[in-house]
Amino acid sequence: MTKLDIIAFAGASNWPVWAGQARGFFAEQGLELTLTLTPNSRHMARALHSGTAAIALSSIDNVIAYASGQGEEPLGETADFFAFMGVDDGLLSLMTQPGVETPAQLRGGTLAVDALTTGYAFVLKEIMRRAGMSERDVTYKAVGTGAERLQALKDGDCAATLLNAPLCLAAEAAGSVRLLSARSILGPYQGIVGAARRSFAQAHPELIVRFIRAFHRSLAWLGDPSNKAEACAILAEKLPAVRAVLDGAYRMLVTEGGLARNLAIDPAGADCVIALRRRHGPGGQELGTADRYIDDGFRQLALA
Repeated sequence: MTKLDIIAFAGASNWPVWAGQARGFFAEQGLELTLTLTPNSRHMARALHSGTAAIALSSIDNVIAYASGQGEEPLGETADFFAFMGVDDGLLSLMTQPGVETPAQLRGGTLAVDALTTGYAFVLKEIMRRAGMSERDVTYKAVGTGAERLQALKDGDCAATLLNAPLCLAAEAAGSVRLLSARSILGPYQGIVGAARRSFAQAHPELIVRFIRAFHRSLAWLGDPSNKAEACAILAEKLPAVRAVLDGAYRMLVTEGGLARNLAIDPAGADCVIALRRRHGPGGQELGTADRYIDDGFRQLALA
């Protein structure tokens, strides 16, 4: 059995990991998997770069930021991060306080984001831009994780925020309004991916392949309707905030394919992420094209 440490943000994109641990799918691949939840993207980047974690489940924007020299956390060098599989398209919805019917009504309000210079903040800025507002028309406030932004919305500390599924369902259950989905405005968008250092993947290609195989096996298990009750019990234990909306979570993430069954990274979605970073990011570095940050060979080998 080979120990494999991974790091991820708290959220339902980890559902296949939790299911795979519970059902032994990673063990079947000879992997003793340890999952650590990161408090923020800077901690994630440091863990991946230092080798504390071998694999990260993170937004592809974080991969692009650090691999292009735009990351917030100083690593001493440009990181050799790359994405080897796709998990979701971000599953993002703009959630607001009751009574808001259009983005224009958010003018003058405070909008909660995870951090000011990461991809999901750029998604929100782009939604506001397309609604005719500049960054001077609203206040962006770094609040943290999805769970923290959900609480800020419940507490009235922000007028709106982006939440991914199924936290958006929990927000609705608490009385918030789903104003729109990010996909309805932006079109294809790549959200969470599996990422690693190129140096690690080159030294241990079989570990990346075995991880993908187990993750894919977990997705197949989740997708079997006969496993729904057990799958939802696993999610409720690991993500208590969604206990009241488990049916909706299963529908959005599994039945409707919110979690990518084939684990492919959407090239058009990755291009959108790069375009938003060019428009709203710090600038100064040439970002190039999506294929600079993606190696699909491991996925192809794992699923052959």
